[in-house]
Amino acid sequence: MTTDAELKQLIESNARAIRAMLDARAEERQEFRERIDHLQEAMVQLVSLQDGVNRMLASLDEDRPTVLSKADIH
Repeated sequence: MTTDAELKQLIESNARAIRAMLDARAEERQEFRERIDHLQEAMVQLVSLQDGVNRMLASLDEDRPTVLSKADIH
């Protein structure tokens, strides 16, 4: 038969295990948020780079035909 002291130890042990699992999940969520933030920053940089390339091609189109001009013809 289980004594009150043993039940109390079991409950405390379970509470520590649950707390450890919750802490681990919180860390995982924080790491996930940091990865998402990093991906968003990378996407902003890619969009900026794409805009720059488009501006460069448009500028080149003023002097001589490029892929953009040829695409507009079709």
